[in-house]
Amino acid sequence: MEAARRNDAPVERLLALYRTMLRIRAFEEAAEAAQKSGEVRGAVHLSIGQEGVAAGVCANLAPTDLITSNHRGHGHTIAKGADPAAMMAELFGKATGTCGGKGGSMHIADFSVGMLGANGVVGAGMPIAVGAAHALKLTRRPGVVACFFGDGAINRGPFLEAINWARIYDLPVLFVCEDNGFAATTRTRQMSGGPGASARAESLGVPATGVNGNDVEAVDAATGRLVATIRAGGGPQFLHALTYRLMGHTASDAAPYRPAAEVEAKRADDPIARARARLAALDLPEAALDRLADEAYAELDRAVEAARAAPWPALDQAYADVLDLGAGTWR
Repeated sequence: MEAARRNDAPVERLLALYRTMLRIRAFEEAAEAAQKSGEVRGAVHLSIGQEGVAAGVCANLAPTDLITSNHRGHGHTIAKGADPAAMMAELFGKATGTCGGKGGSMHIADFSVGMLGANGVVGAGMPIAVGAAHALKLTRRPGVVACFFGDGAINRGPFLEAINWARIYDLPVLFVCEDNGFAATTRTRQMSGGPGASARAESLGVPATGVNGNDVEAVDAATGRLVATIRAGGGPQFLHALTYRLMGHTASDAAPYRPAAEVEAKRADDPIARARARLAALDLPEAALDRLADEAYAELDRAVEAARAAPWPALDQAYADVLDLGAGTWR
């Protein structure tokens, strides 16, 4: 299509977001298959249906910015720039994984891209994010810390503690609540008093912005404004992104507690399908969009094969990196 008929900059931006979401979706589906085949052990929490939040937020972060995540953190890690092949090796427990095979799915991390770690404890990434932001401020280093957590976390102590600390010390934190409506297998609204996440943040003096988390362009635009405010010294900000996970709480959860009709209705609001429809409306050829999906899945096929072929961690490394002997010496 001729440039005169459209603004290519927004189209390229949306294409980049679309690619990121496709890579996340391909990773999640590959991880699910590997868990079901027994190649990935333990719980795997999938973010299928929530890709718009990870992609839209992290598109506004610099390589030197930091993030923390929760147990559903594959998407955040990919969107921040981690190598899906190294991530898949981590899920397989291999030595070539981002954490040497020791973190697995729920505790994946990659400090090289500023991803400080996923966390199996609900809400536990929030004080870590605030601590990192406080370190940036004390050392007068530029940067923003984005903290991803779910709506179930708003009922735990770390939520209050982290937001309060960020506010009183005016820290450069973007709190990102991925509100998928469920805390594990329970609807969050059944367990939450008051009007919800945004009201709680604002009660502590942190401005809250609501957004449709399934609209990646809306997430991108809102995050861009909030991050600019933080970088300008505006203090902590809160992004409340309404989304929906299309899978169960874990890869082995069939989610019988949700009506099938509800899930199917939500599929119509899938962030990837939304972005594809938007790109098609901008005259992007269907074949080109199919090719992007094919590329994403081919990349993950290679990642899985590499993970299968990678070596297991050496036995003499079992206790490495887990005990601080002092003076910066780790065993």
